[in-house]
Amino acid sequence: MRRSLIILFTVLGLLLNAQNIKTKRGIVTIDGTHVAKISNKSNIYTFMDLKETPIYTIEFVDKSIVDSVRDSYIKLNRIYNQDKVLELDYISPSAFSGEEKSAVYTSIKGLKIIDERGINIKNLDDLFKNNPKRKLDTKTKEAYTIRTKIDKLNITVNNVGEILSNGKPVGYFTNLPVSFGSEDTIADKTFVDIEIYDANSKFIGKYITTTKQLKSAGGKNFTVYREMSGRASILKFPTYKAIAERMAIMDPNFIKFKEKVIVGEVVKDGVQK
Repeated sequence: MRRSLIILFTVLGLLLNAQNIKTKRGIVTIDGTHVAKISNKSNIYTFMDLKETPIYTIEFVDKSIVDSVRDSYIKLNRIYNQDKVLELDYISPSAFSGEEKSAVYTSIKGLKIIDERGINIKNLDDLFKNNPKRKLDTKTKEAYTIRTKIDKLNITVNNVGEILSNGKPVGYFTNLPVSFGSEDTIADKTFVDIEIYDANSKFIGKYITTTKQLKSAGGKNFTVYREMSGRASILKFPTYKAIAERMAIMDPNFIKFKEKVIVGEVVKDGVQK
């Protein structure tokens, strides 16, 4: 009985202290009090005081890291001091909230830069002095690690199906369509698999167009693109570059990132260590 009463009073306390946050016709209100104004242009939300003086902006970013893993966050920028831009996590009042509601809710509940008295400049400046770290899940962290490795390889595919890493030939595709283009997506379902070979004509793996699966010579399988719904929707069909990148992940011996040794010291990406 005592436990039930504690839960009941806790819930009542949360309900009584809950703020009623609304945005209507560009005016943000907390418990019926006007506290700020907001406008939107090209998916950038500008927050203003009640005199319509712009104070800061929030821009939503949703990008693909690698394969079907995406990252969503906001960029926070002060209009009166644009020395740096913060990349931050955001929160939403519900799973169905749009960007405007999420921007307002994050400003009030998450970042505490809007309160009952308006836009809190001190709290806003404190954010830029003590940049909060983003809370990435394990899957997203691993995707960024893979993305970093891929970017160092700088993989491209030319118009004859040759695969290059930092400008040097490392492999090639076979069984390409007649109308092949290096930036084309692989949309055609063919009965002949698109095969990948290294620069020494060693078989590395193949892409099965009917199942959108990659199979390496070492026996690894990977479904390149799984179609998703909502904001996280992705391309149904991969590019040849994406196929080469994923194969480099599946078979680390296919394309290696080489370190240059100069007078006993290691130089990576042009930076001497």
